[in-house]
Parts: sequence; C-alpha cells; structure tokens
Amino acid sequence: MPSPVAFPRLILASTSRYRKELLSRLHLPFETAAPNIDETPLPDEAPEQTALRLAKEKSFSIASCNQDAIVIGSDQVATLDGDQIGKPGTYENALSQLRQMRGRKVVFHTALCLWDGRTTNPAEQVQIENVQTFVTFRDLPDNELDAYLRIEQPYDCAGSAKNEGLGIAIIESIESSDPTALTGLPLIALCSMLRRRGIPFFGCESA
Repeated sequence: MPSPVAFPRLILASTSRYRKELLSRLHLPFETAAPNIDETPLPDEAPEQTALRLAKEKSFSIASCNQDAIVIGSDQVATLDGDQIGKPGTYENALSQLRQMRGRKVVFHTALCLWDGRTTNPAEQVQIENVQTFVTFRDLPDNELDAYLRIEQPYDCAGSAKNEGLGIAIIESIESSDPTALTGLPLIALCSMLRRRGIPFFGCESA
C-alpha cells in the first residue's frame, strides 16, 4: 500500500495567474515568487534560445535565494516567420499583431526549467526543455478582431492570443504534444521533470 512521503518546497518563479492556475491542477503544495530578470532578447538570439535562457534565468533568480527548494521557471516566445512577437501591452499593438497573424501559422516556444536546489550535481540540478505549439489563426475581418480585443483585452499575452478564454474563437487549429504549453506552463513536461526528482504525486510514493 502506498505510504505518505515528505514533500520538498516547490516554488513557481512567476506571478502569472495563468501559470499559477495551471500548476494548481497538479494538487501539489507550492509557493510563488517574482523573478527579477531582464526579459529583453539578446541581439541575433533565436526565439527558442530566448525562451530557454529566460526560463533558466527565472528559475535561478529564485533558486539562488532558496537553496532547499525546487524552482519552476517558464517563458514563452511567439514567432511569425521566425520573428519574435511579444506581449502587445496596448490595444493598438494587439490589433497590429492579430492583423499580421490572421490566416497564418504562428509558432509558440514555451520553455520550461526545473532547478533543484537540494543537489549540486549538475546532471540532476537543472532540467530544461522547449515545447513548441503551432497555432493557425482564423482569417477574420477587423471588426471581429476589434470586438475580441475589447472583450478579452489580452494585452499581457504573447501574440494577443488568450486561448483559455475567448481567444479560442480566433484560432483555427492548435498542434502540440502538450495542450497546456500554449497557456504558458507545459504540465506534461513538468510532470516528467518532477518525477525524475522524486516528487510524489497523489500524496504518496509508488510501492
């Protein structure tokens, strides 16, 4: 019969409500902390490398002050024709993004880093992975894009696509190995990483 096991500190290096909601689905006790890093892409840096680097920097910024904890960092970069598409911030920027993306396929790179501060073994301390999601947007007229933006106001989402809300109506198709990656935290990849570090699921350790 499975027996209860001690649970290490788990910290999500993010204040994103989307990532917090996703991690809550695993029913694991966790804390959140805001990483203090510069998220500006480096010159000539590939989108995938930007996402991977920032996920690792987010994890390390929190792990450096919490050496007994396991820290989860994640970052997402959207790309169209290889060019990065950031968070719009304003209505005008969001409308411009959606006009560029309509009828086209956008690649979302969602990088995940798990930093285990309980060990100094480099092979065990850091796990990092990039999960790609291919999103084809509907070819919608300006009036529908305008209505979507005014209702959803997705100005804090890369590519202005809040798929967990009304944004699903502007999307034609989604291709990914992990349905949670597009929202910002790939849970399938995360579960694999946590299991490798001995994190117990369902409140017990396998017999």
